[in-house]
Amino acid sequence: MNKAFTKESDDDDDALTPTPSAPRLPGGKNYITPQGYARLRAELLALIDEERPRVVDIVHWAASNGDRSENGDYLYGKKRLREIDRRIRFLTKRLEIAEVVDPSVHAGSDQVFFGATVTYADDEGIERTITILGVDEADNSLQQVSWVSPVARALLKAREGDELTLQTPAGLRTLEVIEVRYPSRDS
Repeated sequence: MNKAFTKESDDDDDALTPTPSAPRLPGGKNYITPQGYARLRAELLALIDEERPRVVDIVHWAASNGDRSENGDYLYGKKRLREIDRRIRFLTKRLEIAEVVDPSVHAGSDQVFFGATVTYADDEGIERTITILGVDEADNSLQQVSWVSPVARALLKAREGDELTLQTPAGLRTLEVIEVRYPSRDS
């Protein structure tokens, strides 16, 4: 049968596109810093208040032009609306389960907790500095790791000067905590 005579749902792309799934978190907790929460909330509000209405207007205009089957603006707009709606649902769910933790309450402490910036040396003497943040805000390119990552889980609750072991695919590594810093309460 010719494709022109078959009914295709607008949701066909959804079946092929996986929904971004949130990682399973220990205890169901979704720790996040106040700054990370504000960034996610700002993204959600921008999608709802700015981008979605703009795309709806484009789709409405494109639909009024007639034949929708060959109308690129209409087809792309509908696809973009599904992407926006999927992201809105994802952000809404993540913000609902978010547990905001202010790392500045630990300022001055030498123990590693959520939000700490930790400098450590491995058994080869290579020093690294990482910041332990929430799953939704960590960016590896900025030396930020999620609190559920193996290195963060190994470092949590350690103190300056402590040596600990980290299981890696290459085997056990020894890490020494050199320095622990937190943002000041003023910032």
